[in-house]
Amino acid sequence: MPDLKPLSEQTILLTGATSGIGLASARRLAAEGARLILVARGAEDLEALAEELGRDRALPHPCDVADRDALRAAARAGLDRWGRIDTWINDAGVAIYGTVEEVPLDEQRSLFETNYWGALHGMLEAVRLHREGLCAKIVTVGSQLSDRAMILQGPYSASKHALKAITDALRMECAEAGLDLSITLIKPGSVDTPYMEHARSHVDAAGTTNPPRVYAPEVVADAIAHACTHDARDLDVGGAGWLTAKAGRLAPRLADLGMELMGRAAQTTDRPPRAGMRDNLRGTARGMEERSNQPGPPPREVSTLLMAQKHPAAAFAVLGMGALALAALAGRRRGRPNRRDA
Repeated sequence: MPDLKPLSEQTILLTGATSGIGLASARRLAAEGARLILVARGAEDLEALAEELGRDRALPHPCDVADRDALRAAARAGLDRWGRIDTWINDAGVAIYGTVEEVPLDEQRSLFETNYWGALHGMLEAVRLHREGLCAKIVTVGSQLSDRAMILQGPYSASKHALKAITDALRMECAEAGLDLSITLIKPGSVDTPYMEHARSHVDAAGTTNPPRVYAPEVVADAIAHACTHDARDLDVGGAGWLTAKAGRLAPRLADLGMELMGRAAQTTDRPPRAGMRDNLRGTARGMEERSNQPGPPPREVSTLLMAQKHPAAAFAVLGMGALALAALAGRRRGRPNRRDA
C-alpha cells in the first residue's frame, strides 16, 4: 500500500489553483495544514492567494501547464523549499462551448494542450519524482463527461475521455512496474464555478451555464482532500451525471435523444459573464472566485454518491438495513389475512 501521510504532513503541488475547484481545494488543503506549491497562469492572483493562505505554507509559481519545462521548474521550486512533493494534483483546465463543427481546430488543440497534455505533463513529473522516492500520490481532476459526452462541449468531453484513458493506462503500467504510486481520478458533474464564464463560447447566447443538479466547488475539494490520503481509484461527485452515464450505457439512443432535446437549453442563459471573466483558453482571466454568477437554486453542499464512496462500509450497511426493512414490510403484508376472505 502507498504511504499516504495525513494532510498536515504533506507537501502538495496544485495546478489551476486560483479559481473554482482549484481555489476551493487550495483553501481546504491549507486549512488541513498542508504545504502548497500553487500553480496557475495568473501571477497576481497567485500572489494574492499565497498571501491569504500564509507564505510560510504557500509557494506561488506562475506557469502554463502546457509548458512541461515550466511545470518542472515549479516542481523544482517546491523541492528546493520543502524537499518532496507528497501529492501532485492536476486541476488546471479550460473549456469551449460550441458544436464540433463551429469550434475551430486550433482552439480544440489549445484546449487539449491544457486539459490533456498539461495533466499528462504533471503525471509524468510525479512518476519521475516517485521513482526518486519524492512523491506518493497523483490526483487528477477529470469529469463525468469522460463517461458521457455533452452536446456543445464535444472538445471538452473528448479531452476528458482522453484524460481518463491515459490515467487508467498509467495506473496499470505503474502497478506492472512495481511502483507503489497511488493514482486517483476525480470525476465531478455540474459544479458552480467560473468554468462557464471562463470558457470560450461560439454559442448564440449571452452566457453559458451548467445543467442541473449543481454542486458547490467545496464538495469537489472534499473529494480531492480525501483522495490525497486514501488509495481510491475513482471518485464521482454528483449523482445526476453518474446516472446519465449509466443510462447512456443501457439505452444510448434514448440518452442521445434527451441530450438533443434539452442539452442546448440547459447550457445557455441570458446572463452574461462578469467583467474580465471571458475567456482563459490561451491566457489569464479574472481569478480568485470559487463560484459563478449564475442565478437559480443554491448549489448542493453534499454529494450522497461521494459520501458512499468515501464510506463504503457505512453505505452498504445502510443499503442492507433498507433491504431488510423492505423484506420485513413485504413479509408483514403477505401475512395479513385478505379482507375479502375474513
